[in-house]
Amino acid sequence: MVLIADPQLVDPHTYPGRPWPLSTITRHHTDYYMRKSFTLVQNSLDPKTVLFLGDLFDGGREWLPPKVSGSDPRWRHYGEDYWVEEYNRFGNVFFNEWLRRAREGQHIDHRKILAGLPGNHDLGLGSGIKVPVRKRFNAFFGDGNRVDVIGNHTFVSLDTVSLSAKGQFDPATRRQGAIGGEGSDREIWGPAEEFLESAKAEKSRVIGRAIRMQNNGLENDLLHHQVLDIRDPRIKESVHTAASFDGHIPSVLLTHVPLYRVRDTACGPLRERSPPSTKPNQDGEYLEQDPPNAIRVEFGFQYQNVLTPEISKEIIDKIGDVEFAFSGDDHDYCEVVHRGYQSRLGRIPEITVKAFSWAMGVRRPGFLLLSLWNPLDEADKTMFQKSGHPKFNPTRQRHQTIQTKLCLLPNQLSIFLRYLTFLVITLFALLIRAIRITMENPNRNASTYTNGHTLPLTTTKLKSDPSPPPKVSTRHHQAQPHYGFAVRSTAGRSNRAASPYSFPSTTMDEAKRSYSGISLHDDDDDYDPLDERWSRGRG
Repeated sequence: MVLIADPQLVDPHTYPGRPWPLSTITRHHTDYYMRKSFTLVQNSLDPKTVLFLGDLFDGGREWLPPKVSGSDPRWRHYGEDYWVEEYNRFGNVFFNEWLRRAREGQHIDHRKILAGLPGNHDLGLGSGIKVPVRKRFNAFFGDGNRVDVIGNHTFVSLDTVSLSAKGQFDPATRRQGAIGGEGSDREIWGPAEEFLESAKAEKSRVIGRAIRMQNNGLENDLLHHQVLDIRDPRIKESVHTAASFDGHIPSVLLTHVPLYRVRDTACGPLRERSPPSTKPNQDGEYLEQDPPNAIRVEFGFQYQNVLTPEISKEIIDKIGDVEFAFSGDDHDYCEVVHRGYQSRLGRIPEITVKAFSWAMGVRRPGFLLLSLWNPLDEADKTMFQKSGHPKFNPTRQRHQTIQTKLCLLPNQLSIFLRYLTFLVITLFALLIRAIRITMENPNRNASTYTNGHTLPLTTTKLKSDPSPPPKVSTRHHQAQPHYGFAVRSTAGRSNRAASPYSFPSTTMDEAKRSYSGISLHDDDDDYDPLDERWSRGRG
């Protein structure tokens, strides 16, 4: 089982001042990073269930449906169509790979991918939530309040961003919200409150259905129809009774906003941004109070780092038998143990899962891998809950049925910096080489390599010969006619300027030796090698 928190697709709300094309490149690469990472998770780990812990989008609460007014004028031109585009984009990153594996027959029964738990970036927080925005989110992703039985564990998802409106200031009534209070914000927190009231009954119903399906039974109860007299007292009994289950299924809470904890409660050694300030003691335990290593207990516009103490207590009491909790929102890993809430084991471990995106302020994104093992015997009783079982240990119940592992993803920012470093080193090396060549030969110009031509004809460096060039003589001799033709005299052409389109000197030498009977003598001074002109030899 895999838990993913805070993918928060990058959009105009993420970096409002980032110009094009940097904004487009950031959006494209974060999507590519998460898509490749999710594909790797599916191919390598093959999880049976994937659960998202909220904040699927970054500006989802800002892309408003028609006829819904917004508070920030910067996002007014974004609307319903843009939100649908973002939904399709989310599907391209996560859903497409899941569906591809299903089409190829790689999925077995009872596999799930659940993304209905909303975050404050999806809906807003508390009284800042707009009901049409939440209805749209639920229509596409499902209800945020639900119960699922996975691996013989009851996972209770709760829309805590909506429930937080109970403890916030209500501008309509001009008073602070209270547990069970009425007001204009009840439409926001009312559905989550109603779900909490029926959470225990819903858990019993879902567990009974899951047990029947595991035993190859029917999904729903069979109702026995019979006619009763109006005065029969049995008529007041419910016709639908939940199936009895003589055993214990651990309850796990899923919430986007973490539960309340005492200020400065340490998060443990796996926290990236602020590791523990001290070393562990001899027992391997860290300080329980460590301000740099803790989640700050604070709130602001459309965010709240932890739930209020009253709402946290209400959640634990009404769900009942919560043995573990998982949350998101903080973007970094945090593991705490709550001892102030009512629980069967006297404590409730909670893990805040790392963000899945590298653009959320952490260098090493990650996800949480869960291993669930709570087998049932022939009588549908959990084996590890029996006091006579050799592995029964009520003080370590978490390790008996649930094991967790933090999985880290590549440090993408470090990869970018490494590429940039290599680029700078390469450019610097080329610059140093160019400067060195220039300093070693300050008088060298392009003609040295091109032999006077505009374009270089060879890469071979010409070497100057220190000896003087040979002297060439053009002494004229009486040549015999060639095939009956008289040899043309060269008189009068000694001072003719050489044509720029004439043959090279070596070609001219061969031509004159073949057709003019000209002989070359090294002891003659009539040849001027500087202007490369032939003069008539002495006869």
